[in-house]
Amino acid sequence: MATARLDMRLNEDIKAKAEKASALLGMRTLTEYVVNLINNDATEVIAQHESMTVKNDLFDQFMESCEKIDEPNQNLIDALAFTKALENK
Repeated sequence: MATARLDMRLNEDIKAKAEKASALLGMRTLTEYVVNLINNDATEVIAQHESMTVKNDLFDQFMESCEKIDEPNQNLIDALAFTKALENK
């Protein structure tokens, strides 16, 4: 059950378009439509910023470099600390 609120003001034309789109999609309320849009967009934005796609040859070079190193250098240690700090936020 939803407990958080989001209040917003918007242009009447935008509201009318959103209500029409909501009805065309068979949604019961404008709120259901807006919540669906927010959830889908937020999920996509987060995925885009929390993942990385690299070409196969670049990944192979990266893996080869990782396998050659016996001990992590300071830059790698700092990157790990930075990543852990982000996860704790």
